[in-house]
Amino acid sequence: MRMRQKSELPTKVCVCCQRPFAWRKKWERDWECVKYCSDRCRQTGAKTSAKP
Repeated sequence: MRMRQKSELPTKVCVCCQRPFAWRKKWERDWECVKYCSDRCRQTGAKTSAKP
């Protein structure tokens, strides 16, 4: 497998901070389920989405 430029990797937008983030090797198996760019956004997003 050849190395890719960062610009060639798939990207998503974080549901918490609305910033784009790129694919990472550790997300390889569950890229479809990844919603947040960082642990901080995941913790903040989980708190704000739990409110009615």
